[in-house]
Amino acid sequence: MNGSQRHGPTRVPGLLYGGDYNPEQWPEQVWAEDAALMKEAGVNLVTVGVFAWARLQPAADRWDFDWLDRLLEVLHAHGVAVDLATATASPPAWLVRAHPEVLPVTADGVRLEFGSRQHYCPSSPHYRAAAVELARALARRYADHPALVLWHVHNEYGDHVTECFCPRSAADFRRWLAQRYGTVERLNAAWGTSFWSQHYGSLAEIEPPRTAPGPGNPTQLLDWRRFCSDALLACHRAEKAVLDELSPGVPVTTNFMSMFKALDYWQWARHEDLVSDDAYPDPADPRAHVRAALGYDLMRSLRGGAPWLLLEQAPSAVSWRPVNVPKPPALRRLWALQAVARGSDGVLSFQWRASRAGAEKFHSAMLPHRGTAGRAWRESVRFGAELARLGSVAGGRSRAEVAVLLDWESWWALELDDHPSARMRWPELLRPWYAALHARSVPVDFVAPGADLTGYRVLLAPNAYLLRDSTAHWLTRFAAGGGQLVCGGFSGVVDEHDHIHPGGSPGPLRELLGVAVDEYWPLPDGATTPVTLADGRTLAATLWSEWLESLGAETFARYTGGPLAGRPAVTRHGTAWYVSCHLGAEPAAERETGREAGGDPGAGTGADEGIGAVLDAVLAAAGVTPLLELPPDVEATVRTNPDGVAHLFLLNHGRHPVAITLPDRWSGAVDLLTGARAGDTLPLGPLDVAVLRRWHHPTAAPSPTTPERPEPR
Repeated sequence: MNGSQRHGPTRVPGLLYGGDYNPEQWPEQVWAEDAALMKEAGVNLVTVGVFAWARLQPAADRWDFDWLDRLLEVLHAHGVAVDLATATASPPAWLVRAHPEVLPVTADGVRLEFGSRQHYCPSSPHYRAAAVELARALARRYADHPALVLWHVHNEYGDHVTECFCPRSAADFRRWLAQRYGTVERLNAAWGTSFWSQHYGSLAEIEPPRTAPGPGNPTQLLDWRRFCSDALLACHRAEKAVLDELSPGVPVTTNFMSMFKALDYWQWARHEDLVSDDAYPDPADPRAHVRAALGYDLMRSLRGGAPWLLLEQAPSAVSWRPVNVPKPPALRRLWALQAVARGSDGVLSFQWRASRAGAEKFHSAMLPHRGTAGRAWRESVRFGAELARLGSVAGGRSRAEVAVLLDWESWWALELDDHPSARMRWPELLRPWYAALHARSVPVDFVAPGADLTGYRVLLAPNAYLLRDSTAHWLTRFAAGGGQLVCGGFSGVVDEHDHIHPGGSPGPLRELLGVAVDEYWPLPDGATTPVTLADGRTLAATLWSEWLESLGAETFARYTGGPLAGRPAVTRHGTAWYVSCHLGAEPAAERETGREAGGDPGAGTGADEGIGAVLDAVLAAAGVTPLLELPPDVEATVRTNPDGVAHLFLLNHGRHPVAITLPDRWSGAVDLLTGARAGDTLPLGPLDVAVLRRWHHPTAAPSPTTPERPEPR
């Protein structure tokens, strides 16, 4: 099956390839040259107009679409499809000068100025009206243009401005609170305003949580986080509604930013036709691919396993880190294919042609400052040809038996102030758990509270600080049905109002887990405490520990040093496990790099694999086995198309060649990147990739030297 016979998330056949194109930065005579070079590189999709508001609408009463008309015609003539942006991420100067209240205000009362991007208050009626008007004008003009295959709303919501504290935002916050609570009496009860004389006589007395003399009300801060995510989502939904009305059938996306705290992407993904992501792993971090894999698994999970799209990545160096390390050629290819391996139906970059001016002029591009003489250009052409060979991957899905609970509300609540330890941050708690599964080649999905858990054998909750009763019932049903449930420490602490559960943690999970937490025992920076398993292996806990009382749970591991010596550290109660400490050591293969998977201080001793030692027992109890037995630093995924054709991706993130023993079902499969047929053992060089395709009946698979056709049904 060739790429032209399978469609991904748009009507463009095969996998998508291209990047952000900003033609407004260049003389018009450059456009035809760019389009010709795009065709040479195999580019089939470019994102256009992301920051073109001032060019499209030079004044409140004046529009200029002629240049965009000509551009789209040039691109279409060269076979390049368009992801057309609504250009609303950067309001033009005329708008903010006519309505200065559009500009956002910080918690300290400082109004941020024009001259960068995302300089707007999400609640501003002037901004929202102007943004919707622009989206409507674009949709009316281009809804039926043959080049248009995808709408791109805004750009990276929340990247610079996630909140605004102006009077308009305050009024919008009060409206949101009225919808949530109905009466001020219910709000006072939820916010616990009897503490510190914070009682409100009416909703009109409430302001956003601006800078105050001391700690703020934690429930108010939690509600503020909820409101800010909703306020930005309202902006997105207003634009999408216009596009859906005037341009039905053309999918709509907005680019996410991997695991981004400020926005509840579960809520946002409900309003996406296609989830897209911007990912910028750091080439200076030898474990960056593990964090990237985590983000890609999240993107795939946001819409129930549907393919997503890598809308931005850097061809080489970025321009915004303190030190911007370039990508070696092999790493650019490896990391791009990693995204495809984990569910992306394409690879787009920021950007196509390197800018000569502006804040991102040192950011790499597919066509660098040297033009076609630069190595980046040669790599762009080479990779475009390779990606075209993988067209049959488009639309493929992956299957996992392990799920990880990700609750944005709990994340927000966990990282509020005045907790036993400020070191308990959700990403740092999650990463060692994920890294252990990644090192074991165990596929992972992320799930929201209340999600359908059919098909999952293991559910991990590295932290569930905020736990609603409904979520506790959902977890209990999973374990009662035979699923292995693992909860990390500091879980089941508060309800949805950030009020401590009666009787303390783990709150409504106490009976299920068979334990009670008597006292939290956080560890100072750099300190560790030993935790010994029944088989005698000793792990090292960092950051966190708890004085745990068993209420029927058996002890899987004990504290064997310090003030908690002899007390349970990890327990099991039927199919429900509780890990009361942070076992944040990295897997052994990762220790060789000198960096920790979770970014945490401290590590284990001897052969310690931290949380992995616990998860091994959980996986064994659940009957979950690795996708493949792999050498260290090799990653494997499988994407299967609706017709049953499967693709096995093997990625060597190490700096040494490896030999991978293939199961019988993959022996003889064709490597789409080389055309070679795999044997029982597959050699893979440093930073190299193989993509094997398995047909329904191996004997019917085409020869790697002949044109490929779909197998007859």
